[in-house]
Amino acid sequence: MDISNNEQEFASEQATDNLEKYGQLQCPSELKGDYDNPRGNIWYLPIIGHIEGHVVMPPGHKTTKYEHMIPMLLDAADNRNIHGLLVVLNTVGGDVEAGLAIAELISKFTKPTVSLVLGGGHSIGVPLAVAAQYSFIAPSAAMTIHPVRMNGTMVGAQQTYDYFDKMQDRVLDFVIANSTIKKERLRELMMDTAKLAMDMGTFLIGEEAVREGLIDQLGGLNCAMEKLYEMIGLDPKE
Repeated sequence: MDISNNEQEFASEQATDNLEKYGQLQCPSELKGDYDNPRGNIWYLPIIGHIEGHVVMPPGHKTTKYEHMIPMLLDAADNRNIHGLLVVLNTVGGDVEAGLAIAELISKFTKPTVSLVLGGGHSIGVPLAVAAQYSFIAPSAAMTIHPVRMNGTMVGAQQTYDYFDKMQDRVLDFVIANSTIKKERLRELMMDTAKLAMDMGTFLIGEEAVREGLIDQLGGLNCAMEKLYEMIGLDPKE
């Protein structure tokens, strides 16, 4: 059965809407040879809202879906037209394993990577922010460090607590491996009971995140782009 031009246009608009909804405005495979910056081609990866994992978030939530992010990161790593990756974060956190999966891909990305926290990089957003080779945070942006939480029915048994400890260590180990903060200090910030009104943990703003060794430098978009161009290091004459 033939598809009318109107139906094809509608399908194309729907695909664009879906990408825009999840923050990715252009797939890496769509970048052709005419995408040519003499300083190096940057692919921008926004991570917005909740990090959605295996369970779909309720309607009304802004989400970044890991099943969208992972294929695009793989595509970007293999795309010769892309020379560097700029990860821009404004996230409240979300699914721990989905966030760690994305963070692992960013940390082992085959090209120069820089991250920029705008607004917030909370909860599992912390590993995502530190996953890049170099990280920035805006002066007004914030990061919340807190223990891993679990929803649903929990069994009051030793195995449950052991599972939480292992999950916690996965996050801690990733963060300390990709930043300069010490594990003891990170755990101290995570378990602080005096900083948050209804939870344990610590709320860090801009310069505090840099001072603690989570983020490399205070700065905005211009700083992040200049750093990435420096890391790409292409000769403008090439």
